[in-house]
Amino acid sequence: MFDLKSHKEQFERQIKHLKDELKGLRTGRANSNFIEHILINSYGTPIPIKHVASMSIPDARTILITPWDASLSKEIEKSITQADLGVNPVNDGAGVRIVLPQLTEENRKNFAKIVGQKQEQAKINVRLIRDTIRDEIQKGEKEKEITEDEKFRLHHELDDMTKEYGRVIDALAEEKEQEIMTL
Repeated sequence: MFDLKSHKEQFERQIKHLKDELKGLRTGRANSNFIEHILINSYGTPIPIKHVASMSIPDARTILITPWDASLSKEIEKSITQADLGVNPVNDGAGVRIVLPQLTEENRKNFAKIVGQKQEQAKINVRLIRDTIRDEIQKGEKEKEITEDEKFRLHHELDDMTKEYGRVIDALAEEKEQEIMTL
């Protein structure tokens, strides 16, 4: 018996990946998500910032990064500068402060375009998963593991599942776009 629910995890991974990608996009408000995955050189080993420092948001446009080992402040500052995020980190010895510049209308539109690109890529990935599952269903019918009626029922369920995940992707992208375009 072929079960579509066992493949649901593949679709869920695509949704999670899209959420992570969208978190990394900068909006008008300070959010540590867009820097927490930047790798720093910690004693010769590349480690994400979030594993060596705490991050706080003291106001709407400032991110404060406080490393647990103050000697890593210079490395954090260097890595953020090299990441080319359009921000200038300031090292005060005890930590690194990032003041986010106000987003211009042009920057907002560019970020909205990036959201659209990530949305489309997620939809393509969902369709690729659908096609792989569809091939498995076809193979199951050819090998007489499932009947023709079951094949059509599974195809219908798979199409419904694909449409549902497409709607989830659209909703996530629309929400992020609203967040970016809000002044």
